[in-house]
Amino acid sequence: MNHSSSITAFFNFLTNELDNLDHLFLSHNFMSINFLQHVLSSLRSFHSHLTLLVHNLQLPVGEKWLDEYMDETSRLWEACHVLKAGVSTMENYCSSGANLASLLDDHRILDGQLSAQVIRAINGCEREMVALQQENKSIAEIKVQTLSLEFKENVLSESKFNKYNGFREVLYAMRNVSTLLLVILLGGLVYCWPQTSFHLGDYEGASASNSKFVVSTANLHQRIVNAISHLKSQPGVLVFELQKSRFALDELKMEVEEKTDIGDKIHNLKSWLGVLQCGAEGIIGQLDDFFDEIVEGRKRLLDMCSHR
Repeated sequence: MNHSSSITAFFNFLTNELDNLDHLFLSHNFMSINFLQHVLSSLRSFHSHLTLLVHNLQLPVGEKWLDEYMDETSRLWEACHVLKAGVSTMENYCSSGANLASLLDDHRILDGQLSAQVIRAINGCEREMVALQQENKSIAEIKVQTLSLEFKENVLSESKFNKYNGFREVLYAMRNVSTLLLVILLGGLVYCWPQTSFHLGDYEGASASNSKFVVSTANLHQRIVNAISHLKSQPGVLVFELQKSRFALDELKMEVEEKTDIGDKIHNLKSWLGVLQCGAEGIIGQLDDFFDEIVEGRKRLLDMCSHR
């Protein structure tokens, strides 16, 4: 496969993946943990395909393309550490919720003493939720601004853009699509300011060869922006299952205070907490694998350059 065909195939792959994410977004609840897992899988896949493409392009040793690749993978590395820190804060909340559910096992109607104990446990869960939101907001305020999460303008001449057998055009596209996926993940799993987090600027393609990719990127971006606007989302962690568990906790508290049958409310809370905890563990596992893939990709390219 020649260089032009390799690049065309790469853009076709990116386009298909973005279109798939767009369809998944429509078929899942807004910012569901399952959708976010797919977004992270796509980000990992984009990175691995980029590394393979570098091998096919036979780039010259010791030139700036390697520095540019290393800079982008360093950004991914830092962003994934922010994601992992944000997801890890959910552990205390899930643990607190699990303790509450355990306390209520086999108790559908509560006596006065147990009711007071349950209310204290619910209040503890609510404090963990507040702590989670505050800690993630702090993480986002300190770390996210260093990740350059906006679409990059093409300020290069066409000749410079096509340098390195077209690799610079590919890396420009990768930076922008990675930015979009990272913003989705950070908004869902760490913290989101709905009025500003998804304002990435305009992204325009550099050539006709990636026009479909540009359209797919813009479509997914606009889909997220429209959904946030329609739902009137408040600042905070947007992941769907976290929101549902909070609502389930509120409903359980009301039932306990009214001394009615709480069986369904307990089941509902346990269900959402279970999905959230399982999903969070899956995300952390994926991030750990991605760290390994980034290290391996960088090592492979350095080895490739040193053995030419």
